[in-house]
Amino acid sequence: MEMIEIGEVIRRARKQAGLSQAMLGSMLGMSRATISGIETGKIVEVGIRKMMALCATLGLELSVGVKRRYPTLQELRAEAHEQRRG
Repeated sequence: MEMIEIGEVIRRARKQAGLSQAMLGSMLGMSRATISGIETGKIVEVGIRKMMALCATLGLELSVGVKRRYPTLQELRAEAHEQRRG
C-alpha cells in the first residue's frame, strides 16, 4: 500500500469521526499541516509511533504482513469505487 492510499484511509476515518485536521492534530500533538501532509501523501516519512497513535485515535488498525500477489476483494471494490468517483 502506498502512502497516498494510507492517507486516503486516514482522511476518510477522520471525516467519519467528525474531526477537522486541526482537531485531530491537537489531540495527537501534531500540526494541522502534518495531518494534511499525511492525508495527501506529501509527507512520506512518518514515524511508526506517530502512525500508530494516528490509527489508534481513528479506530484504525495498523498491521504488517506478507505482501500479497493479488488484490483482495475489498481492495478491488475500493479501486472500482475510486474510479467511479473520477
